[in-house]
Amino acid sequence: MKTKIIFSEKCLNYGFSHIEGPERVRKAYEILKQRGYEFLTPELAPEEALLKVHDADYLWDLKKGFVEDADTPAYENIYEYARLSAGGAILAAEKNGFSLMRPPGHHAGRNGAAMGAYTRGFCYLNNIAIAVKHLDKRTLILDIDGHHGNGTQEIFSRNPKVTYVSLHRHPHYPGTGYGCEANCLNFPLWADCGEEVYLKTLDEALRKIDMERFEIVAVSAGFDAHAGDLASLGLTEKAYLEIGKRIASLKKPTFFVLEGGYHGENIGKDIDQLLKGMETY
Repeated sequence: MKTKIIFSEKCLNYGFSHIEGPERVRKAYEILKQRGYEFLTPELAPEEALLKVHDADYLWDLKKGFVEDADTPAYENIYEYARLSAGGAILAAEKNGFSLMRPPGHHAGRNGAAMGAYTRGFCYLNNIAIAVKHLDKRTLILDIDGHHGNGTQEIFSRNPKVTYVSLHRHPHYPGTGYGCEANCLNFPLWADCGEEVYLKTLDEALRKIDMERFEIVAVSAGFDAHAGDLASLGLTEKAYLEIGKRIASLKKPTFFVLEGGYHGENIGKDIDQLLKGMETY
């Protein structure tokens, strides 16, 4: 059974000149539609779900448009767009689906920019953290975005119900994730390290995990590690197929939330391969 895709065209209605613009998601949507995926429409995440992750003062500032940095503009109605993206993550968690929504989220900490980062890295609300808190299950978060998810690590640091695992390029934005800390297992990799190194490192990371402890797997699915993208680790479509197979081998309910990836055609093909890999078990 194919994984259902969570999508709303409303997420395409802002940020047209930004690198994190609508075309990257639009192109991915068109490819997945052509390949026969079923789509579900999300609703706004309830504010009580946001408050389980983010500070109330930060949410008020975001709602009023007082939160802005060089990478993360205060677009008109950005609070509502961010809530819809968080709602996509919640629906993906409930349906074991893939949330193809923007804005992304894994750099957003409790109060915005996390762990000393100078920007929020295109992120307003931490979508995957909101979904994980909403489910309230013992969760393994696997972050395959090419950047370290400093916001997710900050939110779940030393949380006994959650283990966070990230494979990412280092040195690179946001300058964090160069070592393991308690329940946060970080595997920094050099630029364009290639598929063999990446998959070997992923195997090493997963061997460290006792999957009997967990009820669900949540994947921060960024695709900017694709060769030539913003945080290239030299990956291709084939690598994402293999990543999907490894996630499937964990044999736990799994959901995915889109993070980075800035070449829309690559994103759509990579998602398709990742989800085909999930069908192997």
